[in-house]
Amino acid sequence: MQMHEQHHSISIKMAAPLETCTREEQRCVIQFLHSEGVKPIEIHRRMKVQYGDACLSQQQVYEWSRKFANGVTSVEDAPRPGQAQQVVTPQIIAAVEAIVMENGRVTLNDMQHV
Repeated sequence: MQMHEQHHSISIKMAAPLETCTREEQRCVIQFLHSEGVKPIEIHRRMKVQYGDACLSQQQVYEWSRKFANGVTSVEDAPRPGQAQQVVTPQIIAAVEAIVMENGRVTLNDMQHV
């Protein structure tokens, strides 16, 4: 009786690098890994593999890890003093459309008080 041994090779395909992502998405990764107790240096190393040149800097990873350790839960940037607030409502859209329909040569200065 002859036995045939078969060798099965397992092919592991690496995930494609995540070169198009937002800062907020990367901060979510930091938040998740931080919650698992992963150190910032390791978080950055792992993210650099996936995000490549689009990766947040090591300093940013450390800063966000510290924020999460201090209880911050949002991955959004905090508003900065002097930063314009953007509010878009159906009423504002309708007002802008009405002004443009009335005068097609309206300027941004004309729109600033809508």
